[in-house]
Amino acid sequence: MDTVATPYEALMRSAERAPDQACILAPASARLPWAPDGFRFSYADVAARVAVLRDAFVAAGYGRGSRVAVLMGNRPDFIIHWMAMNAIGASVVPINGDMRPDELRHQMVVSQAECVIAAAGHDGLLAAGVPDGVPVVAMDAPLPASRTPRAAGGGHADDESALLFTSGSTGKPKACILSNHYFLNVAAWYTSMPGVAAMEPGREVSLTPLPFFHMNALGCTVVGMLLIGGTIVPLDRFHPDRWWATIADSGATIVHSLGVIPAILLQRPPGPDDRRHTARFTFGPGVDAQHKIDFEARFALPIVEGWAMTETGAGAVTDTAGVTYDPGRRCIGVARGDMEWRIVDDAGRDVPRGQPGELWCRSAGPDPRRGFFSGYLGDPAATEAAWEGGWFHTGDIMSVDDQGRFYFVDRKKSIIRRSGENISALEVEAALTADPAVRAVAVTPVSDPVRDEEVFAFVVPDGDAPDAGTLLARVGDRLSYHKLPGWLVFTDALPVSSTNKLQRGEIRALAEAALTAGTAQDLRKMKGKLRHG
Repeated sequence: MDTVATPYEALMRSAERAPDQACILAPASARLPWAPDGFRFSYADVAARVAVLRDAFVAAGYGRGSRVAVLMGNRPDFIIHWMAMNAIGASVVPINGDMRPDELRHQMVVSQAECVIAAAGHDGLLAAGVPDGVPVVAMDAPLPASRTPRAAGGGHADDESALLFTSGSTGKPKACILSNHYFLNVAAWYTSMPGVAAMEPGREVSLTPLPFFHMNALGCTVVGMLLIGGTIVPLDRFHPDRWWATIADSGATIVHSLGVIPAILLQRPPGPDDRRHTARFTFGPGVDAQHKIDFEARFALPIVEGWAMTETGAGAVTDTAGVTYDPGRRCIGVARGDMEWRIVDDAGRDVPRGQPGELWCRSAGPDPRRGFFSGYLGDPAATEAAWEGGWFHTGDIMSVDDQGRFYFVDRKKSIIRRSGENISALEVEAALTADPAVRAVAVTPVSDPVRDEEVFAFVVPDGDAPDAGTLLARVGDRLSYHKLPGWLVFTDALPVSSTNKLQRGEIRALAEAALTAGTAQDLRKMKGKLRHG
């Protein structure tokens, strides 16, 4: 396959080779709010639209080094705008329409985007969140003139292609600078997975409900399909009631999901579309181990697990494609490409195989940061702190077995250290969420004068709050005594970021405040009774 330096070049090469091939489509069964009858754009269609918009950007003074915010959800217009900007060396700043005004203002201030191009329906957010002086235009309106005119200059592998913000689960989101090489490297890894995930150029259809402000949707689904001449099926979000019909009607060969999606689908009654699909696998990081077993048996669709971060891209990535491992374990596969890694304790010392520790990683060769993000915009200190000692510190706790298979334990900041035992908040959350009386849950460590830390759970009940002791006893059938919550608060909602990730820092602060105020239920004696039967 010929080498390309940018996503735009990948698009144009595929358009030249197969102009009539579907580039972006969605069936009517997806019931997209902006395309209720569905749509289909060929590679020739997309290339032509990109060319018109590219010339409009140039005429308005945008070029290499420009940065433009885009608020369009997962519409095809997003891809067209991104490719038009990519053609001239400009960068896209994808905006999440569900964020709060203060979050948007933070991203606009950090990114210094010259303007916002937005779909209809976000007037309140834009009015409150966009700083004064930054123009906001509809996506079909003439472009505002660039306040800093620049010459077009696309085609450079190391130029910034997009600016994506981290989830901000424990602080203000940081802006990750992602280059053209970064995205093509992700796409090259994605399209070269082995086994059930092996892809055939010109024949793949990749469906995703994941948002375009995440690296998964942009790097894997969008650039991956552009690279091999495949088809992109972008959904507005996950809809359980139309999920299987949309997959079948789109002809998807690849389906993207997250851990919560199989859990929700398993709770639904059987339907006629459950096995009508022709997909080969679903790429679903973060799936509960038992859910994976049940999902594959019911829906005849293998789940390929994986791990990466916005910061690592495919410079450090794992996947389970072609990997054999024991069912019931949270295996995230083996390292791919030129990834070098260490599993270390809190002092930075390597731990024995099979023992959990923090993953440190880098690229092999003379440039350890090759394929990773280019840095945090405006925060060189945070960038260097993340790379302390020449290794990228992921903050993820993992173990690796003798065959080089990685097993995810939890985020380092979510580990609960109780009486010398390391407890994964993720594991406790999964056990609580499996109870029919629970709709959502967040687990965090809190201070304990005897045990160092104790398990604290915020539970959103599914209906009326259950009896805490009864709930604890049921969860005790799935968890060891020491992992059960010692404190519990029933609540109506959990603090989440604009990307719906739990705000771990805020959750811990709320838990400590509840202890101080005496508003949490003390379950420690109940735990003791369960321990002794």
